Amino acid sequence: MKIVLAEKVSPATLAVFQSEPDWKIVTHDQIKDGLPAELADADGLVVRSAVQVDDALLASAPKLRVIGRAGVGVDNIDADAATRRGIVVMNTPGANAIAVAELTLGLMIALARQIPKANATMHAGKWEKKSLQGVELRNKKLGILGLGRIGLEVARRARSFGMEIIGHDPFVSAAVARENAITLVSVEELFRDADYLSLHVGLTPQTAGIINEKTLATMKKGVRIVNCARGELIVENDLAEALKSGHVGGAALDVFHKEPLKDSLFFEIENAILTPHIAGSTNEAQEAVGIQIAMQTREYLKNGVVQNAVNMPSLTHEEYQELAPYITLADRLGTFLSHFADGTLESVRIAYNGRISEGKTDLIRNSAIEGLLGHSEGVNSINAAAVAEERGIRVSEEKKATASGGAGNVLKLTVHTRSGDVHASGTVLHGTSARLLNLNGIDVEAPLEGTLLVLRNQDVPGVIGRVGTILGDFQTNIANFALGRASHGRAVPEGTALAVIQVDGYLDEAAVRALRKVEAIAEVRVASLGEKLQLAAAE
Repeated sequence: MKIVLAEKVSPATLAVFQSEPDWKIVTHDQIKDGLPAELADADGLVVRSAVQVDDALLASAPKLRVIGRAGVGVDNIDADAATRRGIVVMNTPGANAIAVAELTLGLMIALARQIPKANATMHAGKWEKKSLQGVELRNKKLGILGLGRIGLEVARRARSFGMEIIGHDPFVSAAVARENAITLVSVEELFRDADYLSLHVGLTPQTAGIINEKTLATMKKGVRIVNCARGELIVENDLAEALKSGHVGGAALDVFHKEPLKDSLFFEIENAILTPHIAGSTNEAQEAVGIQIAMQTREYLKNGVVQNAVNMPSLTHEEYQELAPYITLADRLGTFLSHFADGTLESVRIAYNGRISEGKTDLIRNSAIEGLLGHSEGVNSINAAAVAEERGIRVSEEKKATASGGAGNVLKLTVHTRSGDVHASGTVLHGTSARLLNLNGIDVEAPLEGTLLVLRNQDVPGVIGRVGTILGDFQTNIANFALGRASHGRAVPEGTALAVIQVDGYLDEAAVRALRKVEAIAEVRVASLGEKLQLAAAE
């Protein structure tokens, strides 16, 4: 094996590779004729953030089997190009969790005790003891949004300060929360009750701008906010105004919309602590990510074991061609059901019917879980099952060689939460079109694509016309209108009907409110299956 370490790594990282006596290791300072030439016969490539691994570079690496990123972000790697070339791309999520958690607690203490101001006044030759009276973390309520690796590490450390921990993450089981002395609450309760709020979620359409004028107004006066996750979680103008007014008592920000930060509203705000994206920047964390990626790369090249991959694993062309439409179906079916599963997710059952039950279903299973956990931090189609296990979510599978209802292959997902079960089934038509076949016992055939408005209503005349009128009033165009009704013998009350309406563009929230006021309509849900959130806030 030949491994190219294109950027500087620690001696401990190098030692992992050098423990393989028959491997040739090329370090960054040994690359003489350029990286493309060095990759001509390389099996593995390890990078940090500086080297751009694009399609042109990969074209010079015909033997390359794995790219290891010593860190979390893979923006510098063209994962799609790597997938097309059969190259696994791995990163190291969680290796810097301790570093991020420690900075989070440090920033909370700095906010509570005004440490930056105390330091600045002392360096200015002032003794302002009276104006620097702080508060204690003890007996304060810490709200953690996102209970992945980092969120749980923050919770464990905050307990030692005598804080009460509340958290919101619909994809963490009640058992895991209990083990960590965390009270699971709704996101509304989290914002309302927290004395300190710490953000630890990934950036998704649902979390972008989640800290905004509206949500800030629901928080306690004097709340202190810490963000070591993603800058885009916060509407910066809204937070700046809340800091100036005193409604927010302080904010500590390590991440921003635009980095490096050259100009900012926060520069002149005294109760804002700013750090230059250093949460994961410790000697120990950098060492940890280097050693971890070295071990993952070695394990893959020696034994074919894939860990923390961010792209699809290698399949034959024929296998991928057959599976790809059902991988997409599983992801969309999971994403669709995530809008209907209320409460903490406890278990998932995946049933395969037809030829797909005889193939490699791991990717289909993982894509379904990925869709269900799509709002959660760091979940992809490779690590989805492991994340579910880590969070105490039980996953079971059922396979039958025959499918019912005329479809060649049918995939069914059943999700169990503390509020009950929801289930949906789907298939692939015309080779690539993911379609919904049944939702909670009512047959309905609809595309799993774009923005879907789902209505449960009484099976009485006039509902369709009323729905069309309301959507028309809000300039919403209907792309597809599918109807279903309860059948005799099904576990659904007779007289119940279901409508799945695909609409073009954005759906105004006011339209949803208007539909909920229709007497015959019992339930209104909006499922967004596009890349961008398709629910626009009403003016």
